[in-house]
Amino acid sequence: MADHSTSLKRAPLREQIAKHLLEGVISGRWKPGDRIVERQVAAELDVSQLPVREALRELAAMRLVTSAPNKAARVRQLQLKDVFEFYSVRAALEELAATQALARLASDVSPLEACHSAMSDDASKYDLTAQIRDAINFHRTIVRAADNKLLLDLWESLGVEVWTTLSLRLFRVDLRANADDHEPIIEAFRRQDPNVGRLVREHVLSYGPSEEILPRF
Repeated sequence: MADHSTSLKRAPLREQIAKHLLEGVISGRWKPGDRIVERQVAAELDVSQLPVREALRELAAMRLVTSAPNKAARVRQLQLKDVFEFYSVRAALEELAATQALARLASDVSPLEACHSAMSDDASKYDLTAQIRDAINFHRTIVRAADNKLLLDLWESLGVEVWTTLSLRLFRVDLRANADDHEPIIEAFRRQDPNVGRLVREHVLSYGPSEEILPRF
């Protein structure tokens, strides 16, 4: 195991521990149903159990783990409905962000172009992990450009990295198509299209399951 303690001491513990746990879920170190034991994580990272507990609460808020008093947290077994609900909320937030960011990004789309170019390179190398990172940076650029801190905080709280990784592996395996379908968004910002919010919302929703395939009860 790599020594994580040095980097942890340079930033807020809860945030860094949450990132460490998220990476563990994404990489498959902890699979659905696995226990994440506070004491073990604290010992591994050379920290107290309190910030580990706080980080696990953060993951529970993202609906990635379940926990109960006096019991170890467990990685949730996610369902299609979970993924659909995530994309529904994310799409609504990004629609608002794109609308608020329109004037700012229209004057300089180069940050979006850089992300898109990186995604295309990732597709050529068939590097899904890198493409997920660059795609998230593309969307984070839009959300940040809205200059709305509450909106950004809500978006970040969704656990975008984890949910995007899960959905791309399930529903979007064509990396070239994943890169190419970001081009219309760049063009919409460039020409200051007033419908850019709707375009971004539909784009985001296309990455999750459709409502029609969800189980009915």
